[in-house]
Amino acid sequence: MKSRLRFSRSRTESSHHDDPLAGVANLFDASLAFIVAMALALFSVMGSTDMLSEDASWTLTRRAADGELEVVTKQQREIKVERVSDRKLSGQGERLGTAYRLPGGQVVYVPEQDNGGSLR
Repeated sequence: MKSRLRFSRSRTESSHHDDPLAGVANLFDASLAFIVAMALALFSVMGSTDMLSEDASWTLTRRAADGELEVVTKQQREIKVERVSDRKLSGQGERLGTAYRLPGGQVVYVPEQDNGGSLR
């Protein structure tokens, strides 16, 4: 009687060891959880959680694959992409102020004063 129980127990244990695809479902679940965790970590590290919010407003500049500069602007639910070009434009307009490049590379905009006074 004792040998019969021992035989049935070893047969069930060996059937689990013979199936090479038994752990694939667990690997899929683990990889899916890993992907979600990595995506959340990436968004939190970059501080870009505002990109997912409907009420957020932001502006992003980036260089496209062809080398042109793009300005991406998001206002609530509306997203606009504008390309910056180096072609010269002409037309009528009003002078609004002057931009200065500082030695550190920073650009400062100084609006013109209406009273005609000196900016210095």
